[in-house]
Amino acid sequence: MPHHSSRRGKVSHRRPSGAALPVWKLEEAKARFSELVRRARERGPQRVTVRGQDAVVVLSATDYARLAPAAAKPTLAALFAEGPFARLKHFEDLVVREHAPVRDAPEFGP
Repeated sequence: MPHHSSRRGKVSHRRPSGAALPVWKLEEAKARFSELVRRARERGPQRVTVRGQDAVVVLSATDYARLAPAAAKPTLAALFAEGPFARLKHFEDLVVREHAPVRDAPEFGP
């Protein structure tokens, strides 16, 4: 179980489950959120636990963009794949198309 020093500013570096990230209890992370964010930006990812179990990892925006470039810049194909029309089962059956009147072909003379 993670251990936090009673002195302010100290977060345990003992790693449960062999993890290599600093560990914060949820209550401490909430109370010292500004410090948690500062450490994530300056020192790297910070792990937060709930009832002794890993819950989340706080990353800087730079680390997140490096690790998940597709999430930061969705492709046009991904946007279409997630759009409302992608979820319609019989999309073609629902499309209403206008039919233009048929015209006679023009006659070209000599």
